[in-house]
Amino acid sequence: MQILIDAGILLASYLFGAIPFGLIIVKLMTGKDVRTVESGRTGGTNVARAAGWVAGLLTAILDVLKAAATVWLSKAVTGNEWVHVLAPIAAILGHNYSVFLAERDARGRWRLRGGAGGAASLGGALGLWAPSVLIILPIGALIYYFVGYASVTTMSVAFLAAIIFAVRALFYHAPWEYVLYGVLAEILLILALLPNIKRLLNGTERLHGWRAKRLTTNAPRQQKPVEKSRSRSVKQENAG
Repeated sequence: MQILIDAGILLASYLFGAIPFGLIIVKLMTGKDVRTVESGRTGGTNVARAAGWVAGLLTAILDVLKAAATVWLSKAVTGNEWVHVLAPIAAILGHNYSVFLAERDARGRWRLRGGAGGAASLGGALGLWAPSVLIILPIGALIYYFVGYASVTTMSVAFLAAIIFAVRALFYHAPWEYVLYGVLAEILLILALLPNIKRLLNGTERLHGWRAKRLTTNAPRQQKPVEKSRSRSVKQENAG
């Protein structure tokens, strides 16, 4: 009987994680289909591109809470630590590969669309140990600002969670199963962000933060000597 209950929790976690809050919010606010904007993902970053930062923030909050809620539900129903860990993993799977966003690709094959799983990964960490968010969020913000890539920031969420849970398991006798959550979540994030990783390797990934600002401010300065040399050559031609 307990096996059926645990399986039911995981199925419910997947379905709850599969709710495309980003798609719903963009549709209500702008009438657009977020899947046709930029990356086509339903997460907060792409929602912000489609409908502004308020929509993006609201989407991120809801995506965090839906994954956290699966942990809270599993803890209320069962004492099985593995179910506590696998419930948010199922939610991330649902978020990244939503059954509600099934469609045929150009070749006529079925595919499941969704987000990249960053907010959902944060939500899983929140549900497993709430104070972890107080560590992940500021470090993630620093990575975003100084490294400058949203994809790297997203992948850092599960990586930081794994480190935090490993430290707690080593020194505070916390469950080792929580470390596995960070590892599995990281794998799912990497799989979802493979196109971004390719762009990172090619040097074509979109840049944000202080590095992007530095490039923007330095661009005009680099053009001035060229403009001066052109004006001098024009004067010399006119003089000749």
